[in-house]
Amino acid sequence: MFHKLRREYPEFIYESFELKENSKQYVVTYHYRIKELSFSPQIIVDKKQITNTKIEKEFLNYLFFQYGLFDLMNYYKLTCSPKIIIRPMKINKDQCEFFKKILYHGLGEYFYKNGIELSYQDFVEFESDSEKEYVNKEVEGDFSGNLIPVGGGKDSIVTLELLKGYHSDNKVFMLERNLYPKNQAGYDSIKIAGYQEQDIVIFQNNLDLELLELNKKGYLNGHIPFSACLSMASFLMAYLTNKKYIVLSNEASANEGNVKGTKINHQYSKSYEYEKDFREYAEKYLTNKIEYFSLLRCWNEYEIVQEFMKHKEYLNVFRSCNRGTKENVWCNHCSKCLYVYIMLYPYLTEKELGQIFSNPMLEDVSLEEVFQSLVLEDVDKPFECVGEKEEINYSLQKALELKKEKIPYLLKQYKEKYNFSIVPPERIEKYFNHQHFIPSEYLEILRRES
Repeated sequence: MFHKLRREYPEFIYESFELKENSKQYVVTYHYRIKELSFSPQIIVDKKQITNTKIEKEFLNYLFFQYGLFDLMNYYKLTCSPKIIIRPMKINKDQCEFFKKILYHGLGEYFYKNGIELSYQDFVEFESDSEKEYVNKEVEGDFSGNLIPVGGGKDSIVTLELLKGYHSDNKVFMLERNLYPKNQAGYDSIKIAGYQEQDIVIFQNNLDLELLELNKKGYLNGHIPFSACLSMASFLMAYLTNKKYIVLSNEASANEGNVKGTKINHQYSKSYEYEKDFREYAEKYLTNKIEYFSLLRCWNEYEIVQEFMKHKEYLNVFRSCNRGTKENVWCNHCSKCLYVYIMLYPYLTEKELGQIFSNPMLEDVSLEEVFQSLVLEDVDKPFECVGEKEEINYSLQKALELKKEKIPYLLKQYKEKYNFSIVPPERIEKYFNHQHFIPSEYLEILRRES
């Protein structure tokens, strides 16, 4: 099917976009085309959120154009056409290479699950045939404070808490999509952290519903690097709200791949490599007045959990399960649920765990295969946002150390039948990743907390 679609649809075209505004909103409509297939997704930004009084229309228009270069991934994956043509504005070879790299590595899981084998060289060619070119110039205005993307999981909650000292200078960012339910866990977390409605910045992305119909007809589908879209959306909103820092919550383990012997990484657009590339792209082609970095990059999952445990008021509202998103629940049966359960298990009572998860997952025999994918080195890591196997093994070893009575089934199997190596505490508890872009004033917060 893949090769047939590539032949039938040789070109994906980013035709145009229109930015319209009224007294209340900016409305941006994008136009993508793959032969007879056309798509017109929309972005809506409520003007009441905007605090930048020196908005340059030409630059804002350029930022919305740039977002279209990221958002096209949602539609490009239908056919994986061998050529992408950019028509609204000109982009150079360096920019084309940046987007080719995002697509190739960000679609690694999509390739793997669809049985697609393509070299980087043969994957896609970018062509920019517009004469219209934006000439970079100094952006006006003073930028300060933080824009904090929140997803409702433990990581973004930790970032909210670490930056409480900057509360008055913080805005909280939410990306909402029409195909997905309201992120109730995110809003609940924001409220507990002490933020009000006026502190929330929303970027509304209305995907073209034709996507779903074409997926039903057999066009290709799969995971895209959503956090790459998030990076550009948050950058755009940082400009509209005069924020200097976009503060992500991606930890060190986001750098690890899922399939041994490959670079396939479900979390590629959360990795240090992507963060570095986007920062360089933004400085060169957008503006150097806004910085994008992850506050938790120097920590591992164990350290993040230790910080999260200081804030138990969030236990009943945080969510990370993709399957349970629609109902704002943990599904209690996927790898993400089991992973979070394992990481919290040593530090919570049975009653506390029961208030979060309806299923005592370490007693669930049906989850043994999922359990193995999380802890065994010779089994591929699940395609989910989960930590490194060494961190998970350490959490299980802490569980055996701290909970000696009523050992649950999977933990008992782990103790008696799994050939695991003891993870030295200093490797986990004293971990500090020096590959990061954290500003010095925020680095001090982490060192005090660690």
